[in-house]
Amino acid sequence: MDPSKLNSPELQQFLSQEKERAMANEVIAKLTSICWDKCITSTPGSKFSSSETACLTNCAQRYMDITMMIMKRFQNMP
Repeated sequence: MDPSKLNSPELQQFLSQEKERAMANEVIAKLTSICWDKCITSTPGSKFSSSETACLTNCAQRYMDITMMIMKRFQNMP
């Protein structure tokens, strides 16, 4: 690979997008694990019960809200 291309805007943009994708995948994996352990109390059948569905929805929403709040706080730090 040509060393002069290592700092190209295209490569930097690609790396940034891949980093964002990896972070999103990490958040989804963590959210899935946390909410599954919290909300699913028995082996699921072909679909979730209404209480499991509500719990998963609320858990995911709270997790995303907290994650966004933390990210905003870090962005505002000097």
